[in-house]
Amino acid sequence: MKEIKNTNETSPALGILEWFRPGEYDEVRSAIEDFNKLGIKHLRTGISWADWYVEGTKEWYDWLFAELDPHVEILPCFLYTPPSIGEMAKTSAPPKDLKAYADFIDEMITRYGKYFEWVELWNEPNNKVEYDFTLDYSWNKFSTMIGMAAHWAQKRGKKTLLGGMSPIDPNWLQMMIEQKVLDCIDAIGIHGFPHVFDQQWKGWEVNIQSIREVLDKFGYHQEIWISEVGFSTWQDDEVKQYQEFKNVLNANTQRIYWYSLKDLDPKNSTVGGFHLDEREYHFGLKKTDGTKKLLYKLLEKDGVEGIHQQDYIKKQYKIQEQEKYTLITGGAGFIGTNLASRFLAEGKRVMIYDSLFRDGVEENLQWLQKEYGEKLIVQISDINESRILQQCVNNASEIFHLCAQVAVTSSVTNPIHDFNVNISGTFHLLEAIRKSKHQPPLIFTSTNKVYGNLQDVQMLEKETRYYPEDAKMKKYGINEKIPLDFHSPYGCSKGAADQYILDYSRTYGLKTVVFRMSCIYGPHQFGTEDQGWVAHFLISALENRPVTIYGNGKQVRDILFVNDLIDAFQLAHKNIEKLTGQVFNIGGGPENTVSLLEILHIIKDKAGKEMDISFEDWRTGDQFYYVSNTNKFKEATGWSPKHDVEEGVEKLLRWLCENRNIELPETLTPEKKIAI
Repeated sequence: MKEIKNTNETSPALGILEWFRPGEYDEVRSAIEDFNKLGIKHLRTGISWADWYVEGTKEWYDWLFAELDPHVEILPCFLYTPPSIGEMAKTSAPPKDLKAYADFIDEMITRYGKYFEWVELWNEPNNKVEYDFTLDYSWNKFSTMIGMAAHWAQKRGKKTLLGGMSPIDPNWLQMMIEQKVLDCIDAIGIHGFPHVFDQQWKGWEVNIQSIREVLDKFGYHQEIWISEVGFSTWQDDEVKQYQEFKNVLNANTQRIYWYSLKDLDPKNSTVGGFHLDEREYHFGLKKTDGTKKLLYKLLEKDGVEGIHQQDYIKKQYKIQEQEKYTLITGGAGFIGTNLASRFLAEGKRVMIYDSLFRDGVEENLQWLQKEYGEKLIVQISDINESRILQQCVNNASEIFHLCAQVAVTSSVTNPIHDFNVNISGTFHLLEAIRKSKHQPPLIFTSTNKVYGNLQDVQMLEKETRYYPEDAKMKKYGINEKIPLDFHSPYGCSKGAADQYILDYSRTYGLKTVVFRMSCIYGPHQFGTEDQGWVAHFLISALENRPVTIYGNGKQVRDILFVNDLIDAFQLAHKNIEKLTGQVFNIGGGPENTVSLLEILHIIKDKAGKEMDISFEDWRTGDQFYYVSNTNKFKEATGWSPKHDVEEGVEKLLRWLCENRNIELPETLTPEKKIAI
């Protein structure tokens, strides 16, 4: 159903819901950093009556309110009966003495009232897990308890929010009205979890209108707040989370609290019991390890104001039965953008399949859409969303699998994500190809890291670089016969994917080619210390940022300009019948080698900048020397790189200056826009 367009003069105030357990000091500090990054000024958080009498809890809440107060407007939700005073020994039971809840609210206002304007009275009262109404079938006990607490809160100068209905139920609200609960209530809370817990979702317009009609019927005019709304990414669907966030922003309501900032840690139990429902653990804007989901990144980058301008993000392109296209997974990345641009410029249809996980890639996608319009198909999905992936594969003429977690350091700090993308994602793609009727050919970008750190290769050391003692290796580079020796989770995951692809060619007859790539650089690259280091060094020089070298800087790589890699891709596709099932080392080769120290000297010369360089310890799996022996692919296809190091670096430098609005260094002569 089409969602409502907000008719308020101003957009609803946006807040975050985050429950903090006593003692989670670091979690609170981290959350405050996130609130500031995202521009969040409202926080709904739970204050547990059940915990209040536990030793140390008072001191915890003293600290919590004072810590949060300078940063957000706090909406405290007071809930959970101490089991010792409940009708049954559980937090969802009504208290034996119904006035005890009002007394607790009074105590909270006395102690913390300077920190908040509103009080929320209970949480999801029509949800049996939160309030056991089987102990109160007439709701008289609840009505009395909340009525007394609301009356006293107003006497103490506070506004009151009735705990959010979940599910949204106008009949329950009418019962509360008939029992006079709303006489001291200033706002009505509702909760909604479209397509997660609320399977038969009717849309915000219908739900809010149903509540408004009940209020109007009895002459009440309270505000309606969406005090809890969210979408679980338990099936890796971050785009749907983003879309539901956009939908609720259009709701005709005064306030919205999005659930939540961070996924629930698997070691923690929910109110309903320990890990009974996987959906409950994935509502966050960030994962438990701190990984930012798509919605977090978009809010951080463009703010709430810009959320409706991101029309390039679409959940699912509707594929026509006879439609054909080139499918590029990870297609919004640096290499994918250049590959897509080449095919689109030749008049071909291209589908970009990307989760937008990597920072900056949305800029690439926007550029492609601006340049090529309707020839470009965009499918924003996770590589492990197998149903959507299968649909995309079914109509693909050929597939370039570039989707990956690309950094060694990230794989060490977050090996689970590395595994899920590089191994699980590749496996799902292979299965989708195997199950398709026509089994489109696949070209996969593996990495030189599958050869490990090459410690067995004897090295000699010069002033600015290492080189192998073996004269043949020095002349030709490292060929495909070097034994595999995976180092780091990244090396393991890419290596395993590499081997799976080769074996699916042997076992199932799929047409596949694997490129074990060295260092690729060029336009549309958002380089970091972890990956894309040529661009990272150039950007750092142009923006006068310091550079950290891990190791002594004498490590050597062969670097390949991205246009030359695209040539190799096209030749591999053209010759797929004779190349299928094979692996090729691809890079700049012995003619295009540099050490880190040498590339920094070239950049200093080209950019005309002195650079602030520091050195740190070597990183896991780093190679002293890696240069691709590309002879196997050259002999099979006639390919060779067209750009040398100096030319490629200068092209990238010019592109960066043009696209970052940086004046071209005086060391370079102005030229017309370079065709890249």
